[in-house]
Amino acid sequence: MQTLLPFKRGNRLGSRASLGRNDPLCRMVAVIAKGILFLFYDLKTEGARHLPRHDAFILLPKHQCWQDIPLIALATPRPLYYIAKHELFQGPVSGRFMRSLGGIPLNRQNPLKSRDSLRAMIHYLQAGQGVVVFPEGTYYRGKMGPGKAGILRLIMSRLSLPLVPAGVHYTRKGIRIRVNIHFGRPLYPDKTGRPNRSLNAVMRQIALLSRLE
Repeated sequence: MQTLLPFKRGNRLGSRASLGRNDPLCRMVAVIAKGILFLFYDLKTEGARHLPRHDAFILLPKHQCWQDIPLIALATPRPLYYIAKHELFQGPVSGRFMRSLGGIPLNRQNPLKSRDSLRAMIHYLQAGQGVVVFPEGTYYRGKMGPGKAGILRLIMSRLSLPLVPAGVHYTRKGIRIRVNIHFGRPLYPDKTGRPNRSLNAVMRQIALLSRLE
C-alpha cells in the first residue's frame, strides 16, 4: 500500500534565514569546488524543478562516494543543511568549518549525544530550510544499501514535509567522469503509515533514479 502522497505547494514553515550556516562562505567554497571538480567530473542535473523553491524539504540522495556531497551542493539551486557523521566535526577548526557550510553532526552509535544537533535540524526545517539526509548512512557504490529510518521517524513525528528522492549515477566518459544527479518528484509521508513503509517507497525511487533497479 502506497504510504506517500504527492507534494503539495505552500507548506511554508517560517523565515528563510540561513541560521547557523554561513552563506557567503558557502558561495565562496562552491566557486572553488566547481573549478576543481569540473576538471574531473561532467555534472548533469535532471528534475531540479521538483525541488521546493522556498519551503522546507528533506532531500534523500543515493550515497556512492564522498564526492556526492559537493556535487549535490552544486546541482541544487538553493543552499542546504547536511546530516553528517560526527567524526568530521571533532576538531575545533574542522567542526566550526563544517557547521559554517551547513553540516549537522550525528553520532549514529549514540544518538543521545546528538540531541542538540537533532533539535537544530528541526529548527532549520521549521524555518523553511532544506536538509540532506543520506538514507543509507554510508557509501554503497554501484548497489543499494539498506535504508535507515531513524532520522525520518524523528522528522515525521514532528513535521509533515516533502521527501525528495535523488539518484546519483557515475559513468566514465573519456578522461572525465559523467555524474547524473536526478531529483525525483517530492512525496509526502502518510501520517497514518509507518516510517519504514515511507522509507521503503523512497528507497525504491532512489534506486530507479540511480539506474540501480
